[in-house]
Amino acid sequence: MKWDEIGEQPCSIARALSIIGDRWTLLVLRNAFMGMRRFDDFQQQLGVTRHVLADRLKRLVDQQILEKKPYIERQQRFEYCLTEKGLELYPVLMSMVTWADKWMDDGTGKPMQLMHKQCGQIFTAITVCSECKEPLNARQVKPIFRHHPFQLDAVQPIDQTQQA
Repeated sequence: MKWDEIGEQPCSIARALSIIGDRWTLLVLRNAFMGMRRFDDFQQQLGVTRHVLADRLKRLVDQQILEKKPYIERQQRFEYCLTEKGLELYPVLMSMVTWADKWMDDGTGKPMQLMHKQCGQIFTAITVCSECKEPLNARQVKPIFRHHPFQLDAVQPIDQTQQA
């Protein structure tokens, strides 16, 4: 399968990866969630080439994740704002932050802390069941596919005593 066909799979992860599955796109989204809006700001902060950045921004606009809005009329300068669809990606990025903070710590601690504006507390993002509100991990979930050639059980714990 070719990379440009990945979004045609009957798989939600593959479909999402077809839009946000490269490093520059995720870093653009990270910066957009931190309030960055303008092309030159993205380009300067990320150090990405103008061509690559223009391509990623166009793709995010085409997918209605970002909206392109003029901010200087005479020179046709634009800013890129998260749409409702784009804002829905926030839990994805927060899950990546939680994972990296746990597994990629360089010994200096978390590079950033998150504060919940409503309660004022520093927090770690977690995934919870929409029905019972209990925290979830892969061992507590069973995927049920509608159009998939196989069924999987949730990840089983690795037995540390087994030899490879």
